[in-house]
Amino acid sequence: MERIVTSGQMKRLDQFTIQEMGVPSLVLMERAALAVTEELEKNFDTGRVLVVCGSGNNGGDGIAAARLLYLAGVRTEIFLAGKMESFTEETRIQWKIAEKYGVPIVKNPDPAEYTTIVDAIFGVGLSRNVEGHYEALLKKLDASGVPVLAVDVPSGIDASRGRVMGTALHARQTVTFACAKAGLLLYPGASYAGQVTVRDVGICPEGRTMRGSNLFSEDSKGSMFRITDEDYRWLPPRNPRGNKGTFGKVLVVAGSRDMCGAAFFAAKASLLAGAGMVRIFTEEHNRMVLQQLLPEALLPTYREDEEEETLRRLLGQAVDWADVAAAGPGMGTGRAADRIVTALLADSGKPLVLDADGLNLLSRRKELLKQTSSPCILTPHMGEMSRLTGLPVSALAEDPAGCLEAFCGDYPVTCILKDARTVTKTAGGPVFLNTRGNSGMATAGSGDVLCGIAAGFLAAGIGESRAAPLAVDFHARAGDLAAKAKGEASLLASDILDAIPEVWKTLTKNYGNKGTA
Repeated sequence: MERIVTSGQMKRLDQFTIQEMGVPSLVLMERAALAVTEELEKNFDTGRVLVVCGSGNNGGDGIAAARLLYLAGVRTEIFLAGKMESFTEETRIQWKIAEKYGVPIVKNPDPAEYTTIVDAIFGVGLSRNVEGHYEALLKKLDASGVPVLAVDVPSGIDASRGRVMGTALHARQTVTFACAKAGLLLYPGASYAGQVTVRDVGICPEGRTMRGSNLFSEDSKGSMFRITDEDYRWLPPRNPRGNKGTFGKVLVVAGSRDMCGAAFFAAKASLLAGAGMVRIFTEEHNRMVLQQLLPEALLPTYREDEEEETLRRLLGQAVDWADVAAAGPGMGTGRAADRIVTALLADSGKPLVLDADGLNLLSRRKELLKQTSSPCILTPHMGEMSRLTGLPVSALAEDPAGCLEAFCGDYPVTCILKDARTVTKTAGGPVFLNTRGNSGMATAGSGDVLCGIAAGFLAAGIGESRAAPLAVDFHARAGDLAAKAKGEASLLASDILDAIPEVWKTLTKNYGNKGTA
């Protein structure tokens, strides 16, 4: 897992490294400056560089970088956007060093005369809207169209939530230090950050003390991560001596009358995600189509006008067979669907993925989440989450991680909040942020595929806190492969399904998981 930090967490790591571990702040600043110059020389036109600096330590990083560029023979000039009387001690020292080396300092530069701008105005500490002189400066720099390299965070972006603080500067690349900042990955901040490059500058990334404690343990409140390739080792190796029951049995409860597409996508995704067997509990009218689309699945069915006792009996038989259930895609919100969701939460005791109409039904009786014995993964999009929480979509979009922390604090579930940047809060564990995927995945049936993948991973026995973030990442990888082959505009849910085997092949090639005797 790769750690993602907020502004406050980054400050604590900084302070810990300096105060507890004894690394001088100027050493960290020099290493940050070196990282900036290396990335700039590699990715930007160094014909003439303007380094725009604030008064804080972000400005100190910029001043030090300007010196290194100047000494390397790059035509470099510093523009001080802040006030000298507001310098931090480290920035004051860097300014004096730059003066002694004769680094050119300009008073009123025309940004259009430069080939590259280095943005070192505000760092992770920005907490209020950009106004006045700074607002005008950011707009002027942005309007110039000159490529920008941002130091740590683009000026005007909230490093914790990705909000635009009044106005902000668009960067082609952001060089950030030690850990990725959440605000660089969440929208709208991600639209301003460009390519995000994380560089090691000597900050103690885990905050480990000499006594072995940790500032940010995996289960501490506010911890955020993103999945890396190595995390697929959570999945157990395929047993070459296994049978279809070995790899898990998934019950997909989906599809009201003539709504068989959602059931197909979820069921096939479960099989492709590794489940050994899948049954689809669906409305009787869907039987013929589903048998043709997915002959690998078993098909117990019910009628929408089924008596409640008969419906419970049929559902109970299907649940008893399964290791895991996934419910909701295409179910509708009628009486039969309501009874099914209620029974699954109240009686099944099996791990459950709840999606789509299942979530809409759940929003009417959320108390079931506090009473259920089933480990649950919820997979709402923004509209469904709004119905579950009563919060407007705008509030969810402004702070998705915070809203999930609050919701999962009230209800013992793992929740996947689907959006351009999908955020997953695990039950009793950290938040995961997904940065893969593409706009083509915003297509009918894509969420049903994710539901099925999550169920397939649950069937592997890894638990909901690992199955959920892994499923989101896996789904996004498949979407990216599909978009590469088909293009984003024409991407279909079936294309995502078709890409799943290629994801497995890539992961198996690079990271094993081939199974043992």
